[in-house]
Amino acid sequence: MDRRRFFRNGSLFTLGATLVSPFEGAAKIFDEGTLDKNKKAKNIIFLVSDGMSTGTLNMADLYLNRKYGKTSNWIQLYKDQRVSRALMDTASASSIVTDSSAGSSSWGGGVRVKNGVLNIGANGEKYLPIWQKFKKAGKMAGCVTTVPITHATPAGFCVNNDSRNAQEEIAEDYLKLGFDIMMGGGDKYFNAETRKDKKNIYGEYKAKGWQVVRNRKEMMDAGNDKPILGVFGDDALPYSIDRANDKTLGEATPTLAEMAQKAIDRMKGHKNGFVLQVEAGKVDWGAHANDIGAVLYDQVAFDEAVKVAIDFAEKDGNTLVIITTDHGNANPGVIYGKNANDNFDRVQKFTHTNEWILNAITPQTTVSQVREIISMSNGLTISEEQAKTILGFYTGIEKTEDGLYNYKKLPFKTFCEMQKDYTSVGWISMDHSADYVELAMFGPGSELLKPFVKNTDLHYLMLRAAEVENKF
Repeated sequence: MDRRRFFRNGSLFTLGATLVSPFEGAAKIFDEGTLDKNKKAKNIIFLVSDGMSTGTLNMADLYLNRKYGKTSNWIQLYKDQRVSRALMDTASASSIVTDSSAGSSSWGGGVRVKNGVLNIGANGEKYLPIWQKFKKAGKMAGCVTTVPITHATPAGFCVNNDSRNAQEEIAEDYLKLGFDIMMGGGDKYFNAETRKDKKNIYGEYKAKGWQVVRNRKEMMDAGNDKPILGVFGDDALPYSIDRANDKTLGEATPTLAEMAQKAIDRMKGHKNGFVLQVEAGKVDWGAHANDIGAVLYDQVAFDEAVKVAIDFAEKDGNTLVIITTDHGNANPGVIYGKNANDNFDRVQKFTHTNEWILNAITPQTTVSQVREIISMSNGLTISEEQAKTILGFYTGIEKTEDGLYNYKKLPFKTFCEMQKDYTSVGWISMDHSADYVELAMFGPGSELLKPFVKNTDLHYLMLRAAEVENKF
């Protein structure tokens, strides 16, 4: 095929120029002169560490270097100069600070939309999500995540909806649209006992030939000849550090890398190729809680999924791997000080997240028990006064804390401020930021990447790399 002629004459070239941004004409982000020199991407694996500030990427690499003497897989790709690299502008149509639904929709529909919606324009326009486009082109498609599979980031690649919160509808949409493997949490959106309409969505999937798996063993044992729905928690999956230190959780729930490998195994034999999104969704949730144990260890788990993708792409030779995030969150980092090295190394001894610790405390917990719980889980010895401050939130003495995903109003901010003295890790907020973010690409199509792009540009780059015309 003459790739240059295909894209110059096809509708992809025209639409890519007009829809890449609703605000201004598109910059020339693709180099037509390179197209004839490179083969197309048969497969695409799109990896998202949701809410990953640059400091999160940095701290995961520091942690791995200092504890194990090795570089993270992501940073090693940079060191070995094996990837194309860029900064990406993550804004939405309504704000310079995006949420996850608008962020994913920019990739999914190729147009910036308002925060809170999924591929729906300001006047109700529906932009066909990219995984549907690839399905229409004959490819298999799927998503895996550590949060509900119906959550904003996977949904942005797959569906149209005027609310990211319509997760019960999204659970049904995946079945109607005929995807091939969808795995994460979110039992309450599929289960007749917890859905508002009492529909048995699991039964509907089974009736259409899907394998429904509910734990790690069932996932591992599932055949690769039928679609797979994997749901491994009522809401999100447990944080990686909590899972690693709880045998029951470890046996019940797969890692992100294991889910990614299963998804690849399910789809890799398809003659027309596949597309797969892999999301470390709880990196974002941990950042909202300023929880260093949650963020750091889930970022390391994401890095293991990066290795799974790169290992496959190296052997396959026809797979484009995209590694990025949708936005920054809370901007954590190691703060200067004479004890910064030793303080940061203390995180190596953590066995549980702040979420686990703060849920273990009740109004009946004593000051000494609070100190014991924190010492056991973090290796830190807080003062009696600090323990009393924490207890104050459970007896109504202290002001109740807010925060996204903090439904129990736990004192995340107060506790992380205490931890800072011991770990030298600081945070700027408990919410998303407008940072330009890291973006790396490996494999066929990576040569199309320019040093600075908008989030919407990736939609057209993927179509172009795979030689899928934007006609649907």
